[in-house]
Amino acid sequence: MKDKGKNELLQMENFMIASDKINSSDETFNKLMFVYNAALKQLETKISILEDEFKFFYGCSVIDHTKTRIKKPESIIKKLENKGIDLTYRSLVENINDVAGMRIICPMKDDIFTIVDVLKGMPDVNIIMEKDYVTKPKKSGYASYHMIVEVPVQLMKQVIPVKAEIQIRTLAMDFWASLEHDLKYKTNNKISKKVSNELVKCAKIINKMDNQMITINQEIIGGVN
Repeated sequence: MKDKGKNELLQMENFMIASDKINSSDETFNKLMFVYNAALKQLETKISILEDEFKFFYGCSVIDHTKTRIKKPESIIKKLENKGIDLTYRSLVENINDVAGMRIICPMKDDIFTIVDVLKGMPDVNIIMEKDYVTKPKKSGYASYHMIVEVPVQLMKQVIPVKAEIQIRTLAMDFWASLEHDLKYKTNNKISKKVSNELVKCAKIINKMDNQMITINQEIIGGVN
C-alpha cells in the first residue's frame, strides 16, 4: 500500500515529471500542494465527525481543538538538504512524510490513546509509522504521539493515497512544546544546558499534572456513578 501510494501520487495524469527539480513557483508544485491539502481536508472531516460523536452520543469531549498546516517550501527544501537527498518531486513524495500535518489537542492524557485506537480502527486510514513520545518522552522533555498515515484523496479519475503526519497531545503538552519552540527560534536553536535542564523539569511537572488530572477525572466519574 505504501509503495502504491507513492507511485500513484507521482503518476497522476497530466501532473508531473517525477525527476523534475522542486520549484515552489511552478504549476507542478502548486498541484502537489493541492493534493496534500485535500488529504488534510479528509482528516479534518474525520476528526470533526469523531469529535461530534463523542459529544452527542457519550456526553464527553476527547478533543479540545485541532490545527492543520502545509509545510512551507523553504522547510521542505531544508529538510531534503539535511537528509542529503536530491531536490526533486520524487524525493519530496518518497522521503518527506510531514508535508501535510495535523495536530489534535486533547483535554486529558488518556484521550490521546482513545484517538490513537480510533484512528487505527478506521478502514481507510493506513498507519505507516507511529512513535509514542507520551509514554516515553524525548530527552528534551517533549511529549506527543506521532503517526504517519495515508488517506485516500478522491479525484475525478483516480483515488490517491496521500501521506500526512498526525500529532496528538494534551493542552499542557502543547503549551510546553509551543514555548520550547519559541525559545529555540529566538536563540537560533542555541539554548544553554541550564535552560535545557529547566525545560526538562517543566516538562516533568506538566506530565505529573496530566497524570493528576486523570486521577481527579476518575474520582469525579466514580462519585457521579
